[in-house]
Amino acid sequence: MAYTRGTSTNIIVGAAALFVADTTLTAGTLPAFDATESYRDTLSDDGDFTNIGYTMNGLELQFQPDFGEVQVDQLLDVAKLYKQGMQVNLATAFAEATLENLLLALAYSNDELSGTKSSSNGQTLNLSAGDIGECPVERGIVAVGPGTGDCEDSAYVERVYAAYRALSIENVTVSAKRDEPSMFEVSFRLLPEDTSASYGKIVDRTWAPAS
Repeated sequence: MAYTRGTSTNIIVGAAALFVADTTLTAGTLPAFDATESYRDTLSDDGDFTNIGYTMNGLELQFQPDFGEVQVDQLLDVAKLYKQGMQVNLATAFAEATLENLLLALAYSNDELSGTKSSSNGQTLNLSAGDIGECPVERGIVAVGPGTGDCEDSAYVERVYAAYRALSIENVTVSAKRDEPSMFEVSFRLLPEDTSASYGKIVDRTWAPAS
């Protein structure tokens, strides 16, 4: 095979659309792909998913393996490394400072949000301290962004990131500043689901609108 410098169509540039599910997910509970539409439209039509809307600073998945070391007398360095732990985090920033997005960033139950902005008492998010033994709220996350490869005639490529169990664990700041937008920076800790011990999956796919 002749040498080539690289493949420019494998370079990904662009943001992803972020959706949060009301519950945790598994490979079997993700909506099926439709060959004639973007997965963004598939998720938008599914009542179990909420579109976060605008985000800032993109989407970042961080994999943090933890390795143990075996030291022996005859070497000044370690003789062997073994994997003893794993941690996966997903970070982004919600640019739409709605109470619905704040509820998701704080990992609150849907019961903490009541009313509507148009009602006489307005929309209210109860800033609860929680209680002893309260279960943390886990949700599924799916992001859809640009994929790799050539777009065929009248076809499109996209990459789908699916996280089955996500829990917001970092500090969340709510601000009102003169020269900066109000947004919620949020970091989700991803956990493996019980059956497959999988954090989720990443899918590159091509779809073509129905003619």
